[in-house]
Amino acid sequence: MIARRQLYLIRQKSALGEFGLIWRNTVSGPLIRRVILPGVPESYESCMEEKACNAISAIGSIISRFLEGEAVSFDLNRLDLDLCSAFQKRVLLTEFQIPRGWAGTYGGLAAAVGKPAGARAVGGALAANPFPIIIPCHRAVRSDGQLGGFQGGTAMKRTFLEMEGVVFRIDDRVAQANIYHFQDQSLNKEALRSSGDQNHPGV
Repeated sequence: MIARRQLYLIRQKSALGEFGLIWRNTVSGPLIRRVILPGVPESYESCMEEKACNAISAIGSIISRFLEGEAVSFDLNRLDLDLCSAFQKRVLLTEFQIPRGWAGTYGGLAAAVGKPAGARAVGGALAANPFPIIIPCHRAVRSDGQLGGFQGGTAMKRTFLEMEGVVFRIDDRVAQANIYHFQDQSLNKEALRSSGDQNHPGV
């Protein structure tokens, strides 16, 4: 458990409203503990103070550009992935593979992490994603193209997907042409290296 006095907050403006980054200092540098989406009610009292940090603010600037509709890219070396269980970490790193303009399914993601019957567990892992946008949990939908849940709400999820070029059918489901199919069952090695998880099998 991280003591409250060790957590800091950066608030940043965006086209969709204010968002927040909760972070802490570590021996390897500052790490993000949580991304707070625009308009999402959140208690900031868990942070002792607002404190500037160039490395974290730079990531916030990339998030702001994303929220303006710009195509951006993230690496994972400033995320405190030790927050996550081994299963959630595997789900998040696999979700990170899904490129802009595509949406994977919970079932496809479950198969990709070696749990083909685990779509519900995958959904739970994504719902608790501490790093939305950076790890794009909005790019996971149900097998029939329905949106499913999102911590920022389904309207925000659809906004993000449409900003990225995902097409919706007249019945509000993601078009099958935009469904991403994982090409193999292994994690993206580059994502793992970026996260610093050098000891994961296959890396």
